[in-house]
Amino acid sequence: MQVSIVVPLFNKARYVARCLTSILNQNFTDFELIVVNDGSTDEGEEVVRSFSDERVRLINQANAGPGAARNRGMGDARGEFIAFLDADDEWLPGYLEQSLRILMNHPETAATTCCYVESPSTTDMREFWSKRGIVPGLHRTTPETRADILVQIVAYMLPCSTVSRIGALRKLGGFYQGDHCRYAEDAFLWIQILLNYPVFFTLEPLVRIHRDAAELSKNLAGCRPVEPFLQRPDLLQRSCPENLRPLLDRFLAIRAFKTACVLGYWGHWREARAVRAQFKAHAGWAAPYFLPSLVCSTPVGSLLGATWRRSIRRS
Repeated sequence: MQVSIVVPLFNKARYVARCLTSILNQNFTDFELIVVNDGSTDEGEEVVRSFSDERVRLINQANAGPGAARNRGMGDARGEFIAFLDADDEWLPGYLEQSLRILMNHPETAATTCCYVESPSTTDMREFWSKRGIVPGLHRTTPETRADILVQIVAYMLPCSTVSRIGALRKLGGFYQGDHCRYAEDAFLWIQILLNYPVFFTLEPLVRIHRDAAELSKNLAGCRPVEPFLQRPDLLQRSCPENLRPLLDRFLAIRAFKTACVLGYWGHWREARAVRAQFKAHAGWAAPYFLPSLVCSTPVGSLLGATWRRSIRRS
């Protein structure tokens, strides 16, 4: 068996049949499909059991979050390669076949990531990511890699669009799962992969992401949590090659500045100041979000955010 596929399931009974059907309709068929029911309270488990395909396995666990659900599936996986698909998204028929061809042709890579289409708008995201520095081909992170480009590369890698060698993911400990983490638990893993292995990128859209069904990945109607890699940078630093530590520090600083902007916008200027202060020494004023994060780390930033939100509600 070459590929293990893990689908974390939490209260997505309305969508999971579409997800599983897209997997079972793949051109490449040598796989096992592990659905991890992460404490759902709807009829999702019954929907999964209605699929009679012998490649489908169902695991039930108490709710622990998407990272823990993916890690549970990875722990039971038997394949050399592993892929993940959220229960509300779907793959186009050639996704596995083309991803595996890349991994076979480039044995030095740990993973390959493709582009996607956003629904219901049917927006092809190739141009969006190309403008942000995603270049097709083999990527190796070096001390010369720009930190702002690395930020974009990490954002481009999604569980649903990435096929990996399972040994690399296990070696790095898998997805972040502390405290029922539900935001950026995947980025915590991808940055470690990028610091330690080559990764292959394509801009061909082979995944359909349904933003209308998503809850965890779309922008929240309130302040999002602080990313786990900003809460536990020490865990990233342990796995980071010494020559890439300065790059990691710059990456964390840029992400901290961005998070400080979000926190300040929602009125949490003290938290914004604390996040910013922890990482500001590693990037200067010319770094992305540096100056806006400085404003957002004060009461003025919170006042501006509140004023902007009121203007949006009135419009």
